[in-house]
Amino acid sequence: MAGAARPKKEAPDVPRPLAKTRRTRSKSAQSGHFTHFDSAGQAHMVDVAAKEVTRRLARAGGRILMQAETLALIRRGDARKGDVLGVARIAAIQAAKRTADLIPLAHPLPLTRVAVAFDWDVAASAVTIEVTAETVARTGVEMEALTAAAAGLLTIYDMCKSVDRGMRIDAVRLLEKTGGKSGHYKSDPP
Repeated sequence: MAGAARPKKEAPDVPRPLAKTRRTRSKSAQSGHFTHFDSAGQAHMVDVAAKEVTRRLARAGGRILMQAETLALIRRGDARKGDVLGVARIAAIQAAKRTADLIPLAHPLPLTRVAVAFDWDVAASAVTIEVTAETVARTGVEMEALTAAAAGLLTIYDMCKSVDRGMRIDAVRLLEKTGGKSGHYKSDPP
């Protein structure tokens, strides 16, 4: 088609810096810049070479809500697939170790410890998870703890879905982090 106008190419969606907020404490957040984007708005892996190697710890948690009968099956150990929480614990630890394979811009970290604890919330008909991840490195382990918590809860869903497809994963969040330049963070109770 001679003389036909070419459609204009639209600019790719480039994240815009956020306005300053008083609720955040980190220098990056206060300057309105996400660290995983360069000055041109392109995604990049953060250069941590100049950071100090420190002991870093992160705790993350969440829960999975279910029918009371499903919770009872898990508590009794009567689930058809076996020890639900034992398998979920291993899945959480494995997920923490593989975080850099799942989260594109996460740094591979030498984990020194991953601990997984479950608890019963009978009133809410839920299982809660808390994961603690630790390392001695130049960057934090928040993503490892969060990934582990999510994978542990997803594994509970997978193992119990044959009896309860309506389970709901809820409140996956960072509970606490220590180490590094940004210091100590502790979330408010939910």
